[in-house]
Amino acid sequence: MVRTRLYRDGVLQAEGFPYAEVSEYVKDPSATVWFDLLAPTPEKLDLISEELGLHHLAVEDVLHPHQRPKLDVYDSHLFLTLYAVRLGGDTAGLRLTEISVFVTKNALVTVRSDDSCDIDAIVARWDASPGMAKHGVSFLLYALLDYVVDGHFDIAQELDDRVESLEDELFTDHPGNNKGIQRRMFDLRRTAVRFRRVVLPMREVVTGLLRRDLGVVEQEMAPYYQDIYDHVLRVSEWTDSLRDLVGNVYETHLNLQGYRMNDIMKKVTSWAAIIAVPTLITGFYGQNIPFPGFSRAEGFWTSTLLIVLVSWILYVVFRKKDWI
Repeated sequence: MVRTRLYRDGVLQAEGFPYAEVSEYVKDPSATVWFDLLAPTPEKLDLISEELGLHHLAVEDVLHPHQRPKLDVYDSHLFLTLYAVRLGGDTAGLRLTEISVFVTKNALVTVRSDDSCDIDAIVARWDASPGMAKHGVSFLLYALLDYVVDGHFDIAQELDDRVESLEDELFTDHPGNNKGIQRRMFDLRRTAVRFRRVVLPMREVVTGLLRRDLGVVEQEMAPYYQDIYDHVLRVSEWTDSLRDLVGNVYETHLNLQGYRMNDIMKKVTSWAAIIAVPTLITGFYGQNIPFPGFSRAEGFWTSTLLIVLVSWILYVVFRKKDWI
């Protein structure tokens, strides 16, 4: 699947044309071309590389997925690797869509690993600001980065909400749900670590684009890229705090488990002490020697009264100490 667009002097001139025509359009300095490829074959990438003169190392990075988010600078173009992120269900982790981006003077090429990234949402952002289209590739790349970083914000917010929900659940008395909580903590921690690996390198990517010697960001677009950089910093700090929060939740869970175990041990010990009283008394009277009240009814009632009285005293004492 290929999607194409042609802007000339900031005005949308054509879309949906064959990508074989790209080489003709990019010769016009007033034209800006964008085309998007979805999981292209190596043969198709080779054709694109010949059309735009792309470096073979950048093309190899596209063919070998799971690259680190980065910005590579070549003589004729820039190469970026980005990740659009979605979050699965309560126990599912991150779903990453790798986006490879080639940036030339008047062409933007996006290569997506799968169709889970909503390319229509990016196109809608371009169409929502037709007045900024005059900035060409600088504007198109900004809208793409803005979409990706906004998605990171949404994921950070969702992860934060899940951590808060887990914190609230820790203090509810559901002894049988410990396995579920432990599993959710493990999933959240793993998701937070994966998310951090995607977010942190974005600082280097945006910082590199802001370099004036590259000439990618026009002067009028610099504040917009600076705004993206601020958002990237906020998300990075948020991911660090999320990792710490999940660690705190795990430690709190262990401490609560220890407290609950202490309570159980106190209750078991208290009841054992109470049960030991009749065992002690009846065991004493079970000796094979005469004792006060031996073979008489008053001896039986004396021992029974002693058992009840001492057991009741122990129960009252343990109850006051909140051991039972």
